[in-house]
Amino acid sequence: MAQGPTYRVKLRRRREGKTNYYRRKRLLLSKRPRLVVRKTNANTIVQIVKASVVGDSTVASAVSTELRSHGWDANTGNVPAAYLTGLLAGLRAKSRGVKDAILDLGLNPPVKGSRVYAALKGAIDAGLEIPHNPEVFPDETRILGEHVVASYEHFGNKSNMFSELGKKKTTITGIPKKVKSVKISIEAIPDAQLKKKRAKAPAKKKAAVEKPKTKKAKKEKPSVAPPRAKPRKPKPKKLISRAKGKKGKKSAK
Repeated sequence: MAQGPTYRVKLRRRREGKTNYYRRKRLLLSKRPRLVVRKTNANTIVQIVKASVVGDSTVASAVSTELRSHGWDANTGNVPAAYLTGLLAGLRAKSRGVKDAILDLGLNPPVKGSRVYAALKGAIDAGLEIPHNPEVFPDETRILGEHVVASYEHFGNKSNMFSELGKKKTTITGIPKKVKSVKISIEAIPDAQLKKKRAKAPAKKKAAVEKPKTKKAKKEKPSVAPPRAKPRKPKPKKLISRAKGKKGKKSAK
C-alpha cells in the first residue's frame, strides 16, 4: 500500500472492487429510483432501490428463482428468465407507487443484448419509464429463447451445456411457449398480491444438545499436600571491567 502524508485510503467497497463511486454519484444526482440489475452464473436479481441520507432502501425486488412458482421449469440464468424477472420486479414497483427509474448496471459491462438489458426491457414492458436506447435490447427471438432451442438442436447432448438434461428434451424445445405462458401468469397477478412484501424466512433454531444425565466423578484430593518446589538462588553476576581496550603488557625493565 502506498504511504506518505498526502496518501488517502480508498473507501472499503472501492478497495474490494464492489462499487464505482463516480458512477454511483452520477446516478444519485438524477434523484430517481434505481433499477439495480445484478447477475450470477445461475440467477438474475432485479431491485428498485431508493437512496436517502440514512442509506438505500429496496422498494421492490424479484429473483429469477421465483419464476418456478409461475410454471418456469427451464434454466434461470438465461435471457428469457432475466426478461421475466424484470417484468415481475417492474409490476411490483408500479403497484407500490414507482413510476420511473434509472438503470444501475453496477460493474457489469454494457454489452448489447445481454441479460441486463433483457431485465431492463421486462421492467419497461411492466410500465416503468426508464431512459434507454431500444438498440441495446436483445432480439425478440432471444427473449423467447429460440436461440437456446437452436443451440440444442445443433449440439444436442454432445455439448456440456445440455449434459445434465438427459431425457428432458421438452424443457428446451418448449421454452418459447413457456415464456409466453409465464408472462401471462405474471401479468395476471392481482395488485393486492403485488403490494405485499415477502415475509422473511424464520431463523433456524439450533437443536439443543442434550447434556448427559450422569454426573462426572469428582477428583479426590490427596490427603498429604505435595512438597513445594524451592526457588533457585540467582547466580552472582560477573563483574565486567569498564576499561576500554586491552591492557598492554608491561615492558621488562
